[in-house]
Amino acid sequence: MKKMPFNFHVDLESFIPATAEEKEYMVKMRPSSTFFRDGVKRLLKNKIATISFFVVILIALASIILPMVWPYSYEQQLGITPGKPVDATFKNLAPFEYGETEQERIDEGEFVFPHIFGTDSAGRDYFIRVVYGTRISLMVGFFASIIVLIIGVTIGSIAGYCGGKVDLVIMRIVDIIYSLPDMLMVILLAAVLNTVLTAVITGTVLEKIGTNIISLFIVFALLYWVSMSRLIRGQILSLREQEYVLSAQATGASGSWIIRKHLLPNCISVIVISTALQIPSAIFTESYLSFLGLGVNAPMPSLGSLASDALNGIRSYPHLLVIPAVVISLIVLSLNLFGDGLRDAFDPKLKN
Repeated sequence: MKKMPFNFHVDLESFIPATAEEKEYMVKMRPSSTFFRDGVKRLLKNKIATISFFVVILIALASIILPMVWPYSYEQQLGITPGKPVDATFKNLAPFEYGETEQERIDEGEFVFPHIFGTDSAGRDYFIRVVYGTRISLMVGFFASIIVLIIGVTIGSIAGYCGGKVDLVIMRIVDIIYSLPDMLMVILLAAVLNTVLTAVITGTVLEKIGTNIISLFIVFALLYWVSMSRLIRGQILSLREQEYVLSAQATGASGSWIIRKHLLPNCISVIVISTALQIPSAIFTESYLSFLGLGVNAPMPSLGSLASDALNGIRSYPHLLVIPAVVISLIVLSLNLFGDGLRDAFDPKLKN
């Protein structure tokens, strides 16, 4: 029957149950998923970020495992035997080159493990020093990022949720820290803290860690949390106006409970991405401080101190500078590319 214009009768044909073929055509079944799974799928589609992730994992595993099985120690000076004269041929060996006593042992049919990167000016195997320096740099970068994460998230959450005068005071402190010249403050604080901590940690367990590494952590705790706190504050300011926060407040929930249970879980993607991007910045900061002599204590190596020590013989032995510089560049580049991939995968605003 043809439907008349301005007819308000219900068309019963619109309510006829759909057939199986129509359901199959109209309904597209999709397996249930989570935000994390969707993010991982998008991350794995980014080949550059995936390759960078595996490069970082490979470097980290090598820096942990190789010192356990390598026949040379990072502080062992080759060619020095008690009761015998020092064999100076072990100093500044080229890659895969041997000292005189090692060459004699090879001629006698004995196997001698090669020096892949040669040795430094003190006769120490350079490969294991680069590996151990990579471990130190990664460790400093990771723990410094954790410190920045804890302080930045805590202060940013308080400023964003409380608002008002609390937010005003905290943000003015952040602005003051932002106005300070980064590099100058880092160098001054590292130099002053190094002198102060020497007297404080003498005779304690922290003495083995060294004053320079502790001062590095303090510098990060004092200066590098401001970016994280601003980011978390902005997220909290937008989330605290949501209905579920108002509902929790109406039921009598405390501010700390709301932050921990409602606000921070909704900021987790931003927190993870910011932390991943903070690690290469911390590694680079540690490297240039070690390059300036304000990093780890000798004889413990880091990539920055290795590059600094190699400057004296850069014309005769350029590989001693090139190798740690390449490793620093590879680590920082891989972490930056992986952080960019995380941001593209887990930031809902950049989904497409």
